[in-house]
Amino acid sequence: MKTLLINAHPDYQNAQHYSLRLQDRFLENYRRAFPEQTVDVLNLYGTELPQLTTDQLLGIWRKQAAHVTLSPEETRLWGLNQRLLGQFKAHHRIVIVSPLHNFNVTARLKDYLDNILVARETFRYTATGSVGLMTDDYRVLLLQASGSVYTRNDRYTPMEFSRLYLQKMFQEIMGFDRFGIVRIEGTQTHGVDVSAAVHQGLVDLDAQFAQFYAD
Repeated sequence: MKTLLINAHPDYQNAQHYSLRLQDRFLENYRRAFPEQTVDVLNLYGTELPQLTTDQLLGIWRKQAAHVTLSPEETRLWGLNQRLLGQFKAHHRIVIVSPLHNFNVTARLKDYLDNILVARETFRYTATGSVGLMTDDYRVLLLQASGSVYTRNDRYTPMEFSRLYLQKMFQEIMGFDRFGIVRIEGTQTHGVDVSAAVHQGLVDLDAQFAQFYAD
C-alpha cells in the first residue's frame, strides 16, 4: 500500500518541532512494519506549488476552458500541477504532518489542496452536489501539534478549523474512507506537562498506525 507523507511545516528541517517528532515516530513504525517498502515524502515548503491566482492556476484553467494556448510559463506550472495531482492519486495512504497555525492549516498546505481538489479528478459535480472519486480504500492520517488544547470541549474545541477543514475535504468532498488524527497538544498552555503530552501523542500514534494499515 503506497504511502505519501506530506510535511506542511514551514521549518520542516528542524527535528525539534513536535509535529516532526510525530513524523519520526510514524516513519520508525513504518520501517518496522514494512522493511522492504519506503514512504514517499513531500516537503511542501521545499516544493514549488502553483497557486490559485489569475497568473497561475485560475488563469491556466480559464485558458484551457477557452481553448487558448498556454504560455511557456503556464505550461510549466500546469506540468507541476499534474505531477502533484498524479502523485496524490497514486497513494492510497496519505499522512499529513503539520503544526496548527492560527487555528488552521499552514499556507502551503492550502496551496497544495488547491492543486489536488480538482473536479473530474478527485471529485465530480452532480445534480445533487459534489461526489468524491477517491473511494478505493483511500485513508488519511493527520499528525498535528498545537500550542493549545482542543479536546476539552471548551471554547477552543470548535476553533480547531484545521481538523474540520481537512476531514471535510478528504472524506466528504474527495470520498476518502477514513480520516484519523493524532495530536501533541498544549505545548504552550499553562499547566500542561509537555513531556506527558508528547508521550501521549506517541502512544496514540502507535495505536492509530495499526488501524491505518489494517484490512
